[in-house]
Formats: sequence, C-alpha cells, structure tokens
Amino acid sequence: MNILIAELRASLGITLLLVVLCCGIYPVVVWAVAQGVFPHKANGSLVRVDGRVAGSSLLAQGFTGAAYFHPRPSAAGRGYDAANSSGTNLGPTSKLLIEDVKRRTADYRAENGLPADAQVPADAVTSSASGLDPHIGVENARIQAGRVAKARGMSREEVLRRIAVHTEARSLMILGEPRVNVLMLNLDLDGKR
Repeated sequence: MNILIAELRASLGITLLLVVLCCGIYPVVVWAVAQGVFPHKANGSLVRVDGRVAGSSLLAQGFTGAAYFHPRPSAAGRGYDAANSSGTNLGPTSKLLIEDVKRRTADYRAENGLPADAQVPADAVTSSASGLDPHIGVENARIQAGRVAKARGMSREEVLRRIAVHTEARSLMILGEPRVNVLMLNLDLDGKR
C-alpha cells in the first residue's frame, strides 16, 4: 500500500510540475521573448493607418470595386473570414471546383477586359490552402493594373511602378514565386502608405 501511495504521489507531482511548466512558464517565456524580439510579428503584423488598424499584412481582405486590386478568391466562410480559415477541400476532379474555376475565370476576364480565350493566372481563380493568402502573383497584378489605372484616373505605367515597389522576392531566394501583397499595394494607391 505504501508503494502505491508513493507511486501515486510521484505521478501526481510530475503531472503538476509538467502542467505548471508546459501550461504556464513555457508560454509566458515564449510570449515575452516574442514581444521583446519580434513585437510587430507577435501581434499579428497589423497595418495601421492614422492610428487605426487597417488589416494584417498576413491575411487577405475582400477588396471590391474596379479601383482596387483583388486578392485570390477566398474559401474561408463568407468572404475573407479569418475565424473560418480553410481551403475548399475539393479535389481536382470535383465538378463543383471545376464549375467554380470556370465561373471565376469568366468573371476575371470580363472584369479586366480580357478576350474570352485569354490565359488567366491560376492564383486569380483558385483559392489558397488557407483561403486567406494576402498575396497575388506579379502576372495577376499586371493584368489587373489596367482596370485599376482606369478607375483611378492614373496611367498604367504609374500603377505598374507601384506594383514593382510592392513586389516581394522569393522566400530564401528559391521558395515560391515573386508576389505582391494586395493590402499594402491598395493602401499605397490610396495614399495611406
């Protein structure tokens, strides 16, 4: 009986110690280090305009209207709902996915004044795995530049220069493709960045 009590006491003691360590001390230390070393990133990479949060540079927003660059389509709930982040989970042979892509392709061509047989960048008509990718490809941005320039009364060349300024290189020089952060580009065009 004494051995059982000793084993139980040791088990409860180590459980309590690990709970305090893993659920208390470790998270507080990680939070403190993140706040000290990477405060902007630790707090969600929020973008502020005139002291107010305009969004996060890590999450897409549903920009609409001809004067704005549009992000990738979202699969996150209704619109760009960060609380419901996910992909569609539809496979490449799904009829629903194929119909969605066909509809988005036709809409994209019409919105940007492209011929009915024009090639469309994949990121313009497919959602990302999270449904909230804040970036679009450079080719997608260049195609949208004409529409945005016309709606804003700017030259296409000026809009293309802004795209070039906001083009981010490949991660570690080899991962992914060059990309443009839609929020940052739209804020720049609005004169807010």
